[in-house]
Amino acid sequence: MPDLDPQSQPDPHAAQPGPTYDDRSTPTGGTPLRPESDTAPAGGTAPTDSPPPPGGPVPAGATASFGATASGGAAQAQESPAAGDRFAHRPPGYPSALVWLRAGIVRDWRGVLGAFLATWFYVPLALVAAVWGGLALGLYGLVAGGTQSEEAVPALLRDAPLVGPLLEAFVARSGGVVGGFAGFALGALVGFLAILVLPWRNAFDEPANLFTGLAGMVVAAGLVGLLYTVGRVLLEPWLLGVSGARQLSRREAERLRPLLSDCAARLGLPGEPRLLIEDDPVLANARAYARHVVVSTAVLDCTDEEIAALLSHELVHWRTGDEVTSAFIRGVGLPLVLVHALPAWLMRRFPHPATDFVVFLFFWPVLLTMRYVVLPCHRRDVRAAEYRADAGAVLAGHREGMRSMLERRRSFETGRSGWDEAVCATHPPSELRLDRLDRPVPDPMTERAATARGLDELFGGTTTTAVGSRRALLVVGALVLVSCLGGGLTAAQWAFFRPQAAVGDYFAALADHDGPEALEQLTPGVRAALGDSGQLARMVAAKDYRPPTDVSVTGVERDGDEAVATVAYTLAGQELTAELPLRRDDSAVLGLFHRWHIDAAPATLTLPGGPAPLTVNGVPTPTGEDGVGVAVTLLPGSYTVAGESNALSETAPRVVHVVPGQQSVSGAEVTPTLRPDAQAAAERSVRSYLDGCAAQAVAAPQGCPFRYYTGGSTVKKISWKITRYPTIELTLTGPTTARVSTSYEAQGSAQATGSTVGYFGTTPFTENETFGVSGVLSVVDGTLTFQPGDD
Repeated sequence: MPDLDPQSQPDPHAAQPGPTYDDRSTPTGGTPLRPESDTAPAGGTAPTDSPPPPGGPVPAGATASFGATASGGAAQAQESPAAGDRFAHRPPGYPSALVWLRAGIVRDWRGVLGAFLATWFYVPLALVAAVWGGLALGLYGLVAGGTQSEEAVPALLRDAPLVGPLLEAFVARSGGVVGGFAGFALGALVGFLAILVLPWRNAFDEPANLFTGLAGMVVAAGLVGLLYTVGRVLLEPWLLGVSGARQLSRREAERLRPLLSDCAARLGLPGEPRLLIEDDPVLANARAYARHVVVSTAVLDCTDEEIAALLSHELVHWRTGDEVTSAFIRGVGLPLVLVHALPAWLMRRFPHPATDFVVFLFFWPVLLTMRYVVLPCHRRDVRAAEYRADAGAVLAGHREGMRSMLERRRSFETGRSGWDEAVCATHPPSELRLDRLDRPVPDPMTERAATARGLDELFGGTTTTAVGSRRALLVVGALVLVSCLGGGLTAAQWAFFRPQAAVGDYFAALADHDGPEALEQLTPGVRAALGDSGQLARMVAAKDYRPPTDVSVTGVERDGDEAVATVAYTLAGQELTAELPLRRDDSAVLGLFHRWHIDAAPATLTLPGGPAPLTVNGVPTPTGEDGVGVAVTLLPGSYTVAGESNALSETAPRVVHVVPGQQSVSGAEVTPTLRPDAQAAAERSVRSYLDGCAAQAVAAPQGCPFRYYTGGSTVKKISWKITRYPTIELTLTGPTTARVSTSYEAQGSAQATGSTVGYFGTTPFTENETFGVSGVLSVVDGTLTFQPGDD
């Protein structure tokens, strides 16, 4: 990645540093810009015969495109960064651009935390809710305290001598005020916390949501901050050009660039940032960016010593990457920064008390959040950066120039946006900075070794502390641990605790003929309504059971604790789809994960009742009274419903298909039919019965369908013979019973032979009788038994 390569190679065409100056601190042969100072600078540029600056002479070509010279060629060289290096003019001392960016990003954790909390926890909205909640409850407390204050005093205290009247008088006269203040405080607290807690409402029943939500916010904020920082650094030349910064003219370069090169050499910097200028003849401003230093034209009215102190101060900011730190904080709080930009621009563009009042009236939540949340967190590191930059100017030998700038209270660091102006307002007071300037430091001209150690401490601490310190390693380790833990929890949630997982386990249990496991995937309420599920489990475990196959979840629509899964499957050779409702458990596994269960009751199959039970997959169903149906619950799949077969009847099996989510099942109308050999067996039973009747030598055989009418005569020696057996008809009245009847045309006949004794003596006779047979044919002990009778 060329963008992350180390510092760009020097430009061989750039002029070498180390120009000579005359005693007026003007480049030899140059033309002074603005009136020159009447006195020589206190430490602007070392005379040519003085010792080299701290850090040793600047190596040839080290400043490459930053070289300072009075010629226009040097000016052109500075404007041409090394080809292919998008991070040209970045500070030296970092192994790569990646290390430089990382050092700036992780330096000010307090500022990052403040921007994160204020932006991603909706603090401005919480302030709005706090004010409106406080006003609402405050008004209620004011009215209630003034009208219902007497009830606030207990009866025991109210009746007490002296104390009771005193309390009643106090409450009656101050109840409204106290109630109003108490109501406002309570309402403000409730309103503020409501906005903070509302986005985390799902964490009350699932603590994992708190972790995942917070981790997601941190990742999102960090990603936005990183993208903003990299984009800001890459686009910095274009952004500065749009905001009004321009290249230096020849005379401006002849005045400023030698001073910049000298300050860089005194600070031991082998390179320099790109120097730009903006047209502002009033305010002497300067600002260090990630790869540039921008000064205003009013700086040209200062003395060389003051300019050198100012440039040394900004070079320290540039070298330590303070702009990268600020950019990352702005990126983390980017939504708040963008909203804050509007009121800040209005107050800058229209400076008037009325404008300030109107802007505050509409944007007070954002302004207060910036003032009392973001800036207090950011202030400590901002002030430390300012003190560090002042110390760098002193180590460069420009103590007096810095003192002069601070004593005249010139603001030489202002922002281009509302955020920058707010941050600059957190700079330490000038008096405190002047106190720091009085601290003893080594003389850069005579104590070069001590000065070099001071510079190493100044610059080395900002890099190594931010990148390789124990605290940074602990933070990185914690982030890695949290990422691994979060990844593991997320993977577990995805694999075992999604709606899809419950659906998959449900159909996997059906495929394994595991009825109890399939029932475990149903909600507790559905399982409780089933009662004894042993019969259902046996039906699923039977070999005749055919579960759905090729099951896949094609979609899930979730609404809070409820979801609907669309399932595609194959049943009985047909590709079908169904929708299954699901519900999430209230209780959590390990306090983190909530299981999903199918919230659909098994289908109900109604079978006809009777003394002979039917079977489903070979499992007998409950018996019931005739005409009363028997309900059987079934899980999705195919089942075989069959009845009892006996010597009289047989029942053809029926296959019923139950689709997921179905409530009731039809198509199991099983009807017993006569066996093919039942007619012959019934006729044999009837003939046996008739033969028994014929064997009776009486005129009226008991329980038989035929008889001989004597007309009052005495019958002697009568015998019966079946001359033709009747043809019977069978009508099933149940699986084990049938009604026997004979049609008129199919009647049988019996011949009676005997004699009668009368007045004229004994008379022989032979009579033929026709008869039919009726009764009930039953299965008794596996054998057909005929019972005569009309019922």
